[in-house]
Amino acid sequence: MSALFPLLAVLIWAANTVVSKAAAQVLDPAAISFYRWFVALLVLSPFCLRAFWRERHAIAPHWRRFAVLALLGMVLYQCLAYYAAHRTSATNMGVICALIPLLGLLLNSLVFRQAVSRSAMLGVLCSLAGVLYLLGAGHPLSLLDGGINPGDALMLVGSSAYALYGILLRRWAPPFGAWLNLYVQVVLAVLLLSPLAASADSLAIPPAGWPLVLFAGIASSVLAAYFWMRGIARLGAERTAIFMNLLPLFTALIASATLGETIHAYHWLGGGAILLGVSLSQGSLVRLWRKRQPD
Repeated sequence: MSALFPLLAVLIWAANTVVSKAAAQVLDPAAISFYRWFVALLVLSPFCLRAFWRERHAIAPHWRRFAVLALLGMVLYQCLAYYAAHRTSATNMGVICALIPLLGLLLNSLVFRQAVSRSAMLGVLCSLAGVLYLLGAGHPLSLLDGGINPGDALMLVGSSAYALYGILLRRWAPPFGAWLNLYVQVVLAVLLLSPLAASADSLAIPPAGWPLVLFAGIASSVLAAYFWMRGIARLGAERTAIFMNLLPLFTALIASATLGETIHAYHWLGGGAILLGVSLSQGSLVRLWRKRQPD
């Protein structure tokens, strides 16, 4: 039963990738970027506002770090995903999201000079080959002539921002508990997104847009976070992280069933190479976890 929590979280996040694609047809990307976190703020406030007010003086010295985290994880990543949805498929978005662990590994190595094992480097090369195959729709050399699809490029940038978010969140480890840490970031995300929302062509939410906004703001931002935290509490961070490998598969299946997207052979081959690379890089984490278990 412990595995059910991260499994549900990944399923919700995969569905939200499809929601992002569906929202491209009915909502301004700036509008849904703002509404997602505004709804999350409304949902979380009854549970977190009192603690936030009580700890406000302790939180104040950390506000710059919280602002950076909100900018990377909630503003850049999510906004770019909504804009990317106008230019690429939900299936591609889900597969590119699978790169986040590898991007984190590369950023840790380049920015923080953390050593990379041979198996991890092999994983990076394998995933890179998968990405090139996917972005070239089965013809990687075509990227030399036509370049990368703008939507795929936006997802790569957004995924890189989220990978850096994960690194900084672990390094800074704000000492206020998972829910209060999340709430502070949501508050700052709403503030940071307000100027973008003001620039939207329209902030109106049509009838077809309400379910998408509510799903993004409640299911993806609050429920999935709860399930993920429960998974980490029961399984540990390393074992829980492995469930993210299911994200592209769930996304492709949901997109095929609801949006009619066709899953091509290059999705399976490119996505498979990416996941193989991620698995190779995560092997060292799994071995480390096993060593820590009592005999």
